[in-house]
Amino acid sequence: MVTRLIFIIFLVSRLCSAQGSVDESSNILIVYLSRTNNTKVVAEMIHEKVGGDLVALELKNPYPENYKSIVAQVAEENRTGFLPPLKTQVDMVKYDTVFVGFPTWGMQLPPPIKSFLTQYDFKNKTIIPFNTNAGYGIGSSFQKVKYLCDNCNILEGFSVTGGKERDGIYLAIKGNRKVEVKELLMEWLENLKPLTLKN
Repeated sequence: MVTRLIFIIFLVSRLCSAQGSVDESSNILIVYLSRTNNTKVVAEMIHEKVGGDLVALELKNPYPENYKSIVAQVAEENRTGFLPPLKTQVDMVKYDTVFVGFPTWGMQLPPPIKSFLTQYDFKNKTIIPFNTNAGYGIGSSFQKVKYLCDNCNILEGFSVTGGKERDGIYLAIKGNRKVEVKELLMEWLENLKPLTLKN
């Protein structure tokens, strides 16, 4: 009888533990903007370790493929404050924790990310930025996230060098470089308490 009772308690505790894991990851959103797929790779690494929903930002009117054309368009959008409309729609009520990933464009936060952060109410949510760049760093991008989400809990961001589209280097986070980035990412994630990582 005692053995059976212990077994039942064990099963219930395992079930509650599993249910807690599911519930915890179900309130996590990982949303990202990626042109050369480097930010996408980082987003997928995060998703692998924290779970949740993985969403790529899409625009109603996609940017041109030509590099010089997109640079000119983004510069004009930054100058005028234009926020490009998004095709992607998210039920933000479901989420408490939102990872926001993006490349550095012109040393600034890309306009589509500004659109995303302006479109939804992030009050009392936890925002975690992550970034890929061409070696010049985050510029003002993380500061802009803080400005647009001033009523949020913003955790320490992650930034890593990715491709250099201007020089014709596109997907750079692959092979040995991908292994290196994953190690850096894991170190960062492990310090983001109280997030629970998957084994």
